[in-house]
Amino acid sequence: MNQVRVVCGIIFSENNFLIARRKEGKSLSGFWEFPGGKIEQGENEEESLTRELHEEFGMEIKITERIGENSHDYPELSITLIAYKCEFIQATFELTDHDRIAWVKKNDLHTYKMAPADIPLIDLI
Repeated sequence: MNQVRVVCGIIFSENNFLIARRKEGKSLSGFWEFPGGKIEQGENEEESLTRELHEEFGMEIKITERIGENSHDYPELSITLIAYKCEFIQATFELTDHDRIAWVKKNDLHTYKMAPADIPLIDLI
């Protein structure tokens, strides 16, 4: 099974956390996730997260700390999802892989249909 390393941002602003819903036609469409993406060859985790958030959301963030990781086996691949806490600076929010975003209080995250690999990360916030 393919093993993929993915990095995501636990992005906060005013005690809310940013989640995004995967758009129709993408894997896990309709699921909400902490934004991020695959770590490319030659990138470290922080470089990858900065690049992915800029590409997918026109976003600038300040990475403050690595908060943990979770491994999850999907039918087609196995991922290791690495989470970083990030301060939100600004974004254009021109969405490429998602169709919606939401700023959510931590206690309300469980009311969203979160991607399975992201669910254990909620406890690390």
